[in-house]
Amino acid sequence: MTARIIGINPAATIAEAGALMLQNGVSALLVIDRSGELVGILSEGDLLERCELGTERKKHLWLEMLFRPGRLTGEYLRSHSCRVEDVMTRDVITATEDMPIEDVVKLMMENRIKRLPVMRGRRPIGVLSRADLVRVLVKCAGESRFVSRTDEEIRSNILTELRAQSWAPAALVTVDVKNGIVDLWGSITDERQREPVRVLVENVPGVKAVHDHLVWIEPISGTVGNPPADRADSAEP
Repeated sequence: MTARIIGINPAATIAEAGALMLQNGVSALLVIDRSGELVGILSEGDLLERCELGTERKKHLWLEMLFRPGRLTGEYLRSHSCRVEDVMTRDVITATEDMPIEDVVKLMMENRIKRLPVMRGRRPIGVLSRADLVRVLVKCAGESRFVSRTDEEIRSNILTELRAQSWAPAALVTVDVKNGIVDLWGSITDERQREPVRVLVENVPGVKAVHDHLVWIEPISGTVGNPPADRADSAEP
């Protein structure tokens, strides 16, 4: 996470909030009250439908007043008020400092959000964004390239990964490893298995290169060779 928090008081103005975003190059601000507790979040998305821009929602007023008068007043407040507390998102989705990364990603994906305040009790201690996750990804991917493994360890890990994938033809593939270079021998029954098998092997720590000698075999007729174009290019059923 990013430990530096760019926060703003709920009584601040929208102009002050916008200036703070621009000065710090951020797309959202944590709204923090005087006691240090998180009370909301203000993002660029909250500032898109504004009267200053002429982008507030246009409505058929008589229909809206008949069926959704409460929503109308809320939308007017968010598009016209100059105070952060009237425009911010109050129901903030947050993470805890000990939350597993997979749970964080799930929260972001399910709620279509780009960042999560990281909380310790009721106080924010940082912000975890998609950019932070990308940095972790780059670091982990780079480190895996320099991991030292014996050829037998690499081969054992490849076979374990192949057996763990229901789509992989583990029983049909033979793996040879020499000085970190992997040769794949054997067969596949679906040409669409070829590239995923290559990627699986490349991702095993210690692998330096992959040489694919796999041949395609038609599972019904036993034909060996290149699959028909429609078989190779078609999508998964």
